[in-house]
Amino acid sequence: MDMTDLGLDKWLKDHTRELCGSKYSVARVIAVDRGRYTVKHEEGENHAILTGKFFHTTESAIDFPCVGDWVCIDYHDDGSPANIQNVFPRKTFLRRKVAGNDIEYQMIAANIDVALIVLSCHFDFNIRRLERYLVMVNDGYIEPIILLTKTDLVSPDELEQLIAAIRSAGIETEIIALSNVTGSGIEKIQEMMLPRKTYCLLGSSGVGKTTLINRLIGNSELATKAVSGTGEGRHTTTRRHLIVLEKGAMLIDMPGMRELGVLSAGKGLDDSFADILELTEKCHFADCGHTNEPGCEIQAAIKNGELNPEHYQSYLKLKKESDFNEMSFADKRKKGKDLSRLIKTTKKNKNKH
Repeated sequence: MDMTDLGLDKWLKDHTRELCGSKYSVARVIAVDRGRYTVKHEEGENHAILTGKFFHTTESAIDFPCVGDWVCIDYHDDGSPANIQNVFPRKTFLRRKVAGNDIEYQMIAANIDVALIVLSCHFDFNIRRLERYLVMVNDGYIEPIILLTKTDLVSPDELEQLIAAIRSAGIETEIIALSNVTGSGIEKIQEMMLPRKTYCLLGSSGVGKTTLINRLIGNSELATKAVSGTGEGRHTTTRRHLIVLEKGAMLIDMPGMRELGVLSAGKGLDDSFADILELTEKCHFADCGHTNEPGCEIQAAIKNGELNPEHYQSYLKLKKESDFNEMSFADKRKKGKDLSRLIKTTKKNKNKH
C-alpha cells in the first residue's frame, strides 16, 4: 500500500528519516484494544507492541500510541508482533480528562482532519453535551461537523426546531441531517468525505454511529444491535479503529463516551464560544465581571435576547472546570517532578557512600 493513501503527507515524509532513521519503517496505528496495537504499513498489517525502552522512557500515558498515530516500527517476516520504536508528532488530536477523579489526560485519537459529532434527534439531543464535544474538537485543531441522526423519528418542523436551538446557542458549525433508515443525508456525507483525509465519529452510545459506518462501507460488516422501543440504540463499538472506505477516505470509529471532562482547553473554549469572547472585548471596562457593571455587553446581549443565558452559563461552567483541572494537573506534575528529583538525589548520595 502507498502510505500517502493512508494520509502520509509531505511534512511527515520529509521527517521520516529524522524520526525513524534508516532501519525502521513508517506505519499508521489503525486499532488499539486494551494496550494491543494494529498497524498498517506498505507490506500490509501487523499486530504491534511497545518496546521496553519506549515503555520505560515515556513519562505520560498520553505519549503512548493511539489510533491515527504515525509510528516507526520494526516488523518481522515470521509474523511475530512488530515493535513500535517511536511516535511522530501529532498534527491534530482528540483528548479529554480521564474518567473519574484523576486529573490526567486521555489521548483518544490523532491526526484527524474532520470530526463528525453525532447527535440523535430523538433521545440524545443535548446542546450542553454538544458544546463539550465542540470544545474537545476545537482544542485539538480539528474541523467539526454536526450530524443529526434519526430524522425519520421526528417531523420536519421538529427537525427545524432542533437546528434552531443549536443556532440560538451560538453554534455556527455545519449541520447535516440524516436518517440511517431512509438513507436521507447519507449521499451528502459520502460526497463530503475526501480521499486521504481522516474523519472520526464522536457521540454517545446508540446514536447510530455503527449503522452509519455500515452504510458508508456499503455492507453490514460491523455488528449492530436492534433499536429499543424508545428509539434509543444499543452500544456496540468496543474499541477504537480506523477503516479505509472504498473511495479512499478514512474513518475512525470509537466507543461512546459517557464522560467528557475538560482539562486545559483554552483554545477549545475560545473557538467554541467565540461569540461570547467577542462580546467581552466590547465591554466598557477591561476587567468587567459581567454581572452588574455599567457598559457590560454580556448582560446587555442577554437582556435583549441576542445571547442565550444557558449558553453563557455553559461557558462559565466549562471555563471553571478547565481552569480548576489545569491547576490540579500542573500541581500534580510539579509534585511528580519533585519526587523524581528526590529519588535521583537519594540514589546519587547512596552511591557516594
